[in-house]
Amino acid sequence: MPAWARDIKGLVTGLLLGIFLAGPASAQTSDLVSHTALRVCADPANFPMSTREGTGFENRLADLVGQKLDLPVEYSWYPMATGFVRNTLFAKTCDVVIGFAQGDELVLNTNHYYTSVYVLIVPQDSALASVETLADPRMKDRRIGIIAGTPPSAHMARHGLMGMAKAYNLVVDRRHESPAEDMLADLAKGDIDAAILWGPLGGPLVKAEFPDMTVIPLINEQFPPRLFFRITMGVRQGEKVWQRQLNSLIRRNQDDINAILIEAGVPLANDPGTRMMEVSN
Repeated sequence: MPAWARDIKGLVTGLLLGIFLAGPASAQTSDLVSHTALRVCADPANFPMSTREGTGFENRLADLVGQKLDLPVEYSWYPMATGFVRNTLFAKTCDVVIGFAQGDELVLNTNHYYTSVYVLIVPQDSALASVETLADPRMKDRRIGIIAGTPPSAHMARHGLMGMAKAYNLVVDRRHESPAEDMLADLAKGDIDAAILWGPLGGPLVKAEFPDMTVIPLINEQFPPRLFFRITMGVRQGEKVWQRQLNSLIRRNQDDINAILIEAGVPLANDPGTRMMEVSN
């Protein structure tokens, strides 16, 4: 074989070997994820989940993830409303949404790290404090607060509870409007008899600001739509290496994650949403 042919053969072999050996590493660098900071997409005024001041339980979860990755936490702030994912994750100003419902095809979901349910909230001294389902006859003719368009509204309609319901806006800029807190304030004033909220929103708000209220998980409804959801972290579609890294971190630190959620007051359910996890504070 001529010398020039041997040189070309050696060069090609070297290149192929280099590509083969570098395969996993190059796959990791294909993800458009910062290696100098944990860049989190978050709402700056979404208490009790996330706040610019770092007082939300998702802020604490982000701190935990950053600590485990040995990275400082940086935020890309945008209201959790229309355009949130487009203007944060898709704009590549950040790399992870700490709380995202499983099954939403807008993002690539990690494995879920908790399951929660919608809750009924009433004063502790209310005649409704022992209610376990919206089908309970005691719910009839009660004025119930509900976030418009959320799954429990279908159950309320089925049981004839919408006639006196008070609806609150679903998609808002929490810097200017806070439907959940307004609903609980109305409940405290007696303007409504009960409130229905997503558990990770209502549970911590009650614990932090309305201790005289009772939180009742709605796990006994018999018909669709379901009222429990599994919560994941959301990353960009295609970033499988980053997804697997977070999956591993979630698996290894589930106890610490649960502790943060429980301390915040998030009601935790089992994966099928059929019973609540027993927790001790």
